[in-house]
Amino acid sequence: MTQTTQNAQTETKTTLVIGGTGKTGRRVAERLAAQGLPVRIGSRNADRPFVWEDPATWEGALEGVGAVYVTYYPDLAFPGAAESVGEFSKFAVARGASRLVLLSGRGEEGAQVAEEKLKESGADWTVVRSSWFNQNFNESFFLEPVLGGELALPTGHAVEPFVDADDIADVVVAALTDPKHVGQTYELSGPRLLSYQDVAEELSKATGREIKYTAVTSDEYRAFLKENDLPEDFVELFALTLDGRNAHLVHGVEEVLGRKPRDFADFARDAAATGVWNV
Repeated sequence: MTQTTQNAQTETKTTLVIGGTGKTGRRVAERLAAQGLPVRIGSRNADRPFVWEDPATWEGALEGVGAVYVTYYPDLAFPGAAESVGEFSKFAVARGASRLVLLSGRGEEGAQVAEEKLKESGADWTVVRSSWFNQNFNESFFLEPVLGGELALPTGHAVEPFVDADDIADVVVAALTDPKHVGQTYELSGPRLLSYQDVAEELSKATGREIKYTAVTSDEYRAFLKENDLPEDFVELFALTLDGRNAHLVHGVEEVLGRKPRDFADFARDAAATGVWNV
């Protein structure tokens, strides 16, 4: 079979979007559907449920699938994630899903182990390594702190080049639909480095009320996570990714899409206009 024939067959098959109701997955699914491509949502509550911890759900979710957008919750750096991704990837390829695009994390050794496990499956792969999302502040675990007026985090003066989920989705869709991205690893960031104090100031401007940043210790943050039934592994993830290893800009968005990534201030303005941070 020629590469062109294989690509055509893959495009006519369904794309499984794991985490298809999440921050990036929802956007990827919407974009694929807008192009008239068949999409299946991979989630616990989908018509064909997909559960990472239950391999018995994988076969039904993969029926008729030619490509998969692979996301892992809560994070690829967490214990057991790489093994699950590797097992799933081999299973998917054996059932005809030849194209796998993995959402990975910048600077995470555990995530890089998962990348290698996915590559070992024999798939046509693309890896998309992302910085922390802008949308963590309006669609995820930082929403409640923003509503409460305080970001209390164990991040000190660390800086991060936050990236927008819409930019990630555009890159992923390009990778899923254009064979020139096979075998490539792209690192994505926003256009500037921001400390969490900077983030608080941008959110204050966007919301018209004070959002303050308070540096807390790892032990204090661990206690907060435990109290709110959140994974305590987030403490280690903060320590790992905010030690300076990601304190520089990368250019995957421009490389793939030919345009600049979206700035955090533009995200904050548009998010505030939706009323999500109204109190």
